[in-house]
Amino acid sequence: MILENSVKERPESEMLDRLIICPKCHTIHEKVAIPKGKSALCDTCKKVLYHYDERVLDHGLALGITGLLLFFVSNLFPLVKVEMLGHEQHVTILSMVFSLFENGFYVVGVTVAFMVFIFPLMILVDYITLSWLMRLKKGKQLTKELLILLSKLLPWNMVEIYLVSILVALVKLIGFMQIHFGLSFWSLVLFVILDTYLSKRIHMGELWELRHRIYTYG
Repeated sequence: MILENSVKERPESEMLDRLIICPKCHTIHEKVAIPKGKSALCDTCKKVLYHYDERVLDHGLALGITGLLLFFVSNLFPLVKVEMLGHEQHVTILSMVFSLFENGFYVVGVTVAFMVFIFPLMILVDYITLSWLMRLKKGKQLTKELLILLSKLLPWNMVEIYLVSILVALVKLIGFMQIHFGLSFWSLVLFVILDTYLSKRIHMGELWELRHRIYTYG
């Protein structure tokens, strides 16, 4: 279903709640009710604005909990074991962050800590809490605040970039030392895949529309 970018005259407060901006071309649309399993498209660039799928909360909750487990495994166990001249060293995500602080790279250390640890953790907790509250049809105002927070956090999730940087560093070091991938490395790979799927599978517009249906029509 393609949405027209015209806005009918309504009271200002109600009208603002029913508007949605296309993330690609920034055209303003008015939300309309769509059938189950259908998608609303921008009439300018045909970008998907939101879906209507009653199972999205179950998916969000399941994927969020799975992602949280993978996230903790990725941070609690060694990513790689490095062997050189008989010496072994285990590298973890947190040890990399602490190493930056120990060497005086405080700004870089804080940035990495937020991008690859704090923000991803907040996003997962946000998804889980949001999905749980909406399934229970509770916390109307809280779910609104969580959606706003989620929209601000998502652009700062850089876990996939962090994984690519690790791979680049390992490729450069592989000729000088023996490298063994640990449990956390494979957990991190799975987490990045799941995080990417979660971002593509669940759209912010879909969550806002589902919230409107739940707390308006029950």
